[in-house]
Amino acid sequence: MNKTDEINNIATKRGFFFPTAEIYNAKAGFWTYGHLGKLMRSKFENLWLKHFLSLDDNYWEIDGSYILPQKVFEASGHLENFKDPLTGCKKCHFRFRADELIEDNTKEKAEGLDEKELTKLIKKHKLKCPKCKGELEDVKFFNMMFELKLGATGQDSVYLAPETAQNPFISFKREFEALRRKLPMGLAMIGRSFRNEISPRQGFFRLREFNQAELQIFFDPVEVNKHKDWDSVKDYKLIVSFDGKKEKEVKASELIKKKIPKFYIYHLVKIQEFYLEKLKIPKKKFRFRQLNEKEKAFYNKVHFDIEIDMDTLGGFKEVAGLHYRADHDLKGHEKVSGEKFTVQVGDKKIMPHVLELSFGIDRNIWAMMDVFFKKEKNRDLFLFPFSVCPIEAAVFPLVKKDKLPEKAEQIYHMLNKVFITIYDKSGSIGKMYRRVDEIGCPAMITVDHQTLKDDTVTLRNRDDMKQIRVKIEELPATLVKLYTGTDLKDLGKIL
Repeated sequence: MNKTDEINNIATKRGFFFPTAEIYNAKAGFWTYGHLGKLMRSKFENLWLKHFLSLDDNYWEIDGSYILPQKVFEASGHLENFKDPLTGCKKCHFRFRADELIEDNTKEKAEGLDEKELTKLIKKHKLKCPKCKGELEDVKFFNMMFELKLGATGQDSVYLAPETAQNPFISFKREFEALRRKLPMGLAMIGRSFRNEISPRQGFFRLREFNQAELQIFFDPVEVNKHKDWDSVKDYKLIVSFDGKKEKEVKASELIKKKIPKFYIYHLVKIQEFYLEKLKIPKKKFRFRQLNEKEKAFYNKVHFDIEIDMDTLGGFKEVAGLHYRADHDLKGHEKVSGEKFTVQVGDKKIMPHVLELSFGIDRNIWAMMDVFFKKEKNRDLFLFPFSVCPIEAAVFPLVKKDKLPEKAEQIYHMLNKVFITIYDKSGSIGKMYRRVDEIGCPAMITVDHQTLKDDTVTLRNRDDMKQIRVKIEELPATLVKLYTGTDLKDLGKIL
């Protein structure tokens, strides 16, 4: 069993995620979060909000509708440009994304190529249908929007939002007034997005219905080469890949030489801090990759993808992006809606520019499962950091007799007021340990016969399986120290 299968086996068996409507032959690209996955996703979202909304006292969260009028996507350009390259088999009629088919079977990059260029590459490499080896059709572009008909007559077309970004754009004027006309102003939204992918693959990584966390920052373009906290980040070393070359560490201030503005660089730093310090992603697994002119959207002045190196996907893959979108979005909505988006700030009128932080939540969940999965001789486990582990503590009785279960339940109820805790008494203590190792629980508390004598329990650390004895009344404080980085040996004598 390869790593992808091993992770999927644990995820579906233990309640992280599983195919939606699997009893009815589930369609690709739709997944349900189980109880553990939902806990983990919620922790990621809360961590994301706390980190990024704290960067400025004028960054806020909103929550808009996922069903939006057609004119929203006329203004955004989605109806015209939100397309993927499609090819199909002339024999079995199966459909494929042409760029992915080319990249999977050749060493050539296909992102950003037009229909004729993609068709030419398919013919050059004599690519055939992966299913039946039949001949492939010429490439055509396919719009990925989900269209709906509104009301009883079905005369009005609406669409499921393919990104959360449009809600902050169309809400800009309302929020600008409500927040007392100050820039920069950040509007974040965490929610669902919908894309009719041609042939979703890579399991949980590429979905038709997925979760995004995005922050749109509206600012005065004159201020783009400034940031009030620039001095705090200018010497920070960023891990960056330029021009398709291997990543290297460069000081934030050095990016100015590449004509990247300070306001943008500041947020690069804060994104890297989020991954390395909050999510504990190893430095060697993280990088920014600058997109070239052909790869990035025409309206993006600067575009870096955030990538994580994943064994299950064969290398670095995109999980987020930082996009300097200029005034493209507000001008588009101004043109179609007739609403003026120029605003008065102090004594001048401004058409704000937008910096977008866009995170694929499901992709980040998969990335963490890939990075923190570990196989040992006698166990498989996730070494999740406390910040995202779904279950924070587990309580077990050593045996199911001698009033040990009753004492263990008392401790469980005490801890569950502070930590996300589970109680289990089914099976041997070894099997109970293995089950919670497998879901990434960092601490296990065992009630034994000594507990009844002196009110102490054993505290087992997930990472190295070492144990100490702790007084029950000191358990909450001891767990906090363990979760904030104190070594187990400094909390008590190793047994």
